[in-house]
Amino acid sequence: MSSRVTWAVSALLALAFAPLGGHAQQAQAQEESSRKAKSKVQAIYPELARKMNLSGTVKVEVVVLPNGTVKGARVMGGHPVLANAALDAVKRWRFEPAAMESTGIVDFKFDPRQ
Repeated sequence: MSSRVTWAVSALLALAFAPLGGHAQQAQAQEESSRKAKSKVQAIYPELARKMNLSGTVKVEVVVLPNGTVKGARVMGGHPVLANAALDAVKRWRFEPAAMESTGIVDFKFDPRQ
């Protein structure tokens, strides 16, 4: 299997078994990276977004250091009201160690009805 297919299967399994907190004020995250996340912090659905009944996806580019900590993150797309929640969460993620710095994309899906 290619590494991209392996990653996709791993990411789907991780999402299927990850606790989501059970209420609508969190977002689901899906990562597109060559490195597996060891620990994920769920994005908290912003109160303003809830009042506005906003939903959507925020794409975040994340740069991960060799030790697995997040060096930096930037929003690649998504609603500005949801963007900070996604950035705050992904900056606290931890990834598996690797020989080199790497970059990947994480999608945070916000839905007030979940």
